[in-house]
Amino acid sequence: MRAAEQRAIAAGTSVEALMERAGAALAEAAYCHAGKMPALILCGPGNNGGDGYVAARHLADRGVEVRIAAISEPKSEAAKWARGQWRGEVEALNSSTGPSLLLIDALFGTGLREGLEDALQKQFYRLAADSQMRIACDVPSGVDSDSGVELSSVPGFEMTVTFGALKPAHRLMPSMGKCGRVVLADIGIEASPEWHELGQPVLPALDPGGHKYSRGLVHALAGKMPGAIALSAKAAAYSGAGYVRVSTSRSIDGLPSAIVQTDTAEINDGRIGCLIVGPGMGDIPRVLTLALTSHAPKVIDADAITHLGEPERLRGQDAIITPHQGEFERLFGKLEGSKADRALEAAKRSGAVIVYKGPDTLVASPDGRLGFAPPAPAWLASAGTGDVLAGMIAAMRGRGLEAFEAASAAVWLHGRAAEIAGAQMIADDLAAAIPQALALLND
Repeated sequence: MRAAEQRAIAAGTSVEALMERAGAALAEAAYCHAGKMPALILCGPGNNGGDGYVAARHLADRGVEVRIAAISEPKSEAAKWARGQWRGEVEALNSSTGPSLLLIDALFGTGLREGLEDALQKQFYRLAADSQMRIACDVPSGVDSDSGVELSSVPGFEMTVTFGALKPAHRLMPSMGKCGRVVLADIGIEASPEWHELGQPVLPALDPGGHKYSRGLVHALAGKMPGAIALSAKAAAYSGAGYVRVSTSRSIDGLPSAIVQTDTAEINDGRIGCLIVGPGMGDIPRVLTLALTSHAPKVIDADAITHLGEPERLRGQDAIITPHQGEFERLFGKLEGSKADRALEAAKRSGAVIVYKGPDTLVASPDGRLGFAPPAPAWLASAGTGDVLAGMIAAMRGRGLEAFEAASAAVWLHGRAAEIAGAQMIADDLAAAIPQALALLND
């Protein structure tokens, strides 16, 4: 965004014009969300504070009772301009500042690199606690916009209004949990980042002359705990794979009859569109070794990640791996930087697409692309949902999507299926909701 802003300024758009658009957008979102609720806008000394002054003017023009409390006089030229456009009073932000029903935080934006001073932090929290609704300008004050780290403790907001493009902090924990609903405003800046939020996928159309193998054969390798691989296999079938089979030496109860169970299938069958290894594998590393001898694209999950030992084993495997935090650290160690930085470094080091799971799931490609999952329901944090995701990814890969696109599509659909399944779901319900999630793509 900083680079995009500089390009816009170099092309002739003034900082003041951008600030006017941002402040107007902040006011519009606040008015749509809170109506004529009396507002207190906290303004800092920089351009974030300038956005606040502009928003105050626009809200006042709509008949909203607006107060401004500032921590100092504006320091940037654009913020001074915005302050000059405001004809009302400006209070000093201190212990005498009274609360309001609506609090708008325009203290510090994307440039913050250290936490708020203790005295300011105390007043910020007091006013936030005494309000009924809180809206942040760009990012909540106290957040590092690039990493999502809280530089100082941040109160929760119902809404964050940001401009031009989402920032990593909007989709990385812990800050994601403090932003509330994120509203993205267009202020006339073209930002085309390699980092992006995952959107609704476009799946390849079914070939009218196709057959079960052309739609994708997903082959799953069973291990000690058959229930987990059964979830993956069902998820692959529900996600549109043309044929799903499970290599197992003992029958797995409860699998749909459409899923073939076999102990004789060839691991290098050229018809395999994607292979799954890891769910329920347990301490049988030879299952992983067998999978790595296959030339097929593969999804490596759960116990198989732990048994990889070193990332270099993934080179040349056309693999997608799906670690949660513990599995990630066991394979890659404690890498430096934000979760986004770590995901990209892991993808580069291994040559695999990384689905770095968590409440802030990321999809990273060795070529530098990075997808941030949109917020997903908290009830996804339950046993077996990762096994379902592995099967969904395998189906997308088997259907012909490239590795990064397959992982991205499955992560998006996984979140939507969870919304459909509801808060009391178990992993079986999540898998059963996949067809309804896929139906959203046709709306």
